[in-house]
Amino acid sequence: MTKPTLFDTHTHLNVNKFKGDRQEVTERARLMGVSGFAVVGFDYPTIDQALKMATDNQDMVAIIGWHPTEAHTFDRQAQAYLEANLTNDRVVALGETGLDYYWKTAPKEDQEEAFRRQLAMARDHQLPVVVHNRDATADCYRILKEERVGDFGGIMHSFSEGSEWAQKFLDLGMRLSFSGTVSYQNAQDIQAACQLTPDNCLLIETDAPYLAPHPKRGLRNETGFVYYVASAVAKLRATSLDDLAQLTYNNACQLFNLQATKQGLIRNDKRTH
Repeated sequence: MTKPTLFDTHTHLNVNKFKGDRQEVTERARLMGVSGFAVVGFDYPTIDQALKMATDNQDMVAIIGWHPTEAHTFDRQAQAYLEANLTNDRVVALGETGLDYYWKTAPKEDQEEAFRRQLAMARDHQLPVVVHNRDATADCYRILKEERVGDFGGIMHSFSEGSEWAQKFLDLGMRLSFSGTVSYQNAQDIQAACQLTPDNCLLIETDAPYLAPHPKRGLRNETGFVYYVASAVAKLRATSLDDLAQLTYNNACQLFNLQATKQGLIRNDKRTH
């Protein structure tokens, strides 16, 4: 029996919840078929760790940005730090950025300003943007539309809305990435959104250590559990696990401008800016 070829497009293997067993978790993921890891940094320490992991592991790439819950700390120094690291060859997208009205740790005005500034940076570097949206769907959509996100594209990470919003974000030129929530029994809206997403706009992720999929719900999520996300999505879309895994792996490589080689994931282009 062959392993599926899986790309987890959003994992936080770089956070402290994995500090004690990061290598073991990574090896377990590889044994489950994960051959692409996008490690997402969202503040100084997690960005540093994401860059280190992507440099040390050829099957890993880094996504770096400033999380909306930290938007009040996105000052000139943070922007300059982000700007300097966006030229790293192992960085494939900017994020996660966006809006989060659930935690209320940063004023909405600060979040919108940080979001728009990062969208401008993504445009300047021609990098896709990875968008965090929690309880802020209408404002996320408005800002992405106003900033013409289709010019550089990106991902609605851990998509958790229904079909109507799915179509709106797709029409903007965004991809939709589905996490463990798509496997939950009561997630019919998310499942319907997953079913209508065109093949070329579909991605999968774990958001580890959060949102563990069924049958691991309630546990610390691991990037290897993207296997269960892929299984749930394959069932919803009436296709095989292997085909779904290969489709989403190819989609990730296309969006992130990567080529899968025997040596690992390498960028198709040499950065010129």
